[in-house]
Amino acid sequence: MILPNRGSLKSFNFYLVENHQNLTLIDAGINQDACWNLLLQTLKTHNFSLGDISQIILTHSHEDHIGLIQRILDVHSVPIFAHKDAVYRLQREEEFFQKRIEFYSQLYDEMGCGAVGKRRVEEIRKLGEAKKNEKIVGEIRTLGEDDYILGMRVIETPGHSPDHIVLLDEDRKVLFGGDHLIGHISSNALVEPDRDGNRRKTLIEYHSSLKKCLNYDFNKVYTGHGRTIHHPYELINSRLEGMDEKAEKIVSIIRSGVATASEIAQTFYRDKYEAEFSLVMSEIIGYLDYIEEKQLIYKTKKTGIWHYEV
Repeated sequence: MILPNRGSLKSFNFYLVENHQNLTLIDAGINQDACWNLLLQTLKTHNFSLGDISQIILTHSHEDHIGLIQRILDVHSVPIFAHKDAVYRLQREEEFFQKRIEFYSQLYDEMGCGAVGKRRVEEIRKLGEAKKNEKIVGEIRTLGEDDYILGMRVIETPGHSPDHIVLLDEDRKVLFGGDHLIGHISSNALVEPDRDGNRRKTLIEYHSSLKKCLNYDFNKVYTGHGRTIHHPYELINSRLEGMDEKAEKIVSIIRSGVATASEIAQTFYRDKYEAEFSLVMSEIIGYLDYIEEKQLIYKTKKTGIWHYEV
């Protein structure tokens, strides 16, 4: 099911899989009437109804992949399968979301984001308040590395989100890839805390997850956005090469004397810095982790703000 989108994502994609007379929903789109109507119409076209869905599998817990879950559960109770790190996000665990606010407050201060960072933290706080009652009320079962469901292998692919998984149909050589790999844009490895509020180095995780997928045999990827991918290894290698190219550009910016993550982000992205603040800072912080791990830069803290040098 493909719901068109005018933005950079191009579409919201989610899937129905029929297996031995059981019907499974892989991801659940975005919480919009157009998406709900698309699901209902697709079921009707193939002579199914909501009551025929036996389970829901989530590639990750982002809102454009879980949007219709509660609507479905309100009509028809089915188990939800997701990575263990998705559970406390789906259930809107209060302690975690409070730690998440504190995490971003400290992160943006240490990265030198000043007033722009403080505004973003306040937005996160208000959004959390607005969504605190949107928790998933239903049975959630966990999936992990090398589990099998629908005859497909579960592969953990953290990076874009800490709870990301993909599903590999080894017989058909098909991967249900969520947002791990998108054909027309690179997946942003969004900076996130773990359950204890500690920062995960998400771009490093994403790089490892991309390389990991090269070890499996598949020739098609059903993605969360945009078109189906038919040459996945070429795209994965292109993404890996692109990461190194971007890392080199950031090293050059640091070499020129630009020192804080906020300053680097403003230099690299200019007008996008405030308009797409969260995405821009996630990317720059991730690349700084990646470059630092390669020992091409080092950082020192001055008056509470990290400064990077070559």
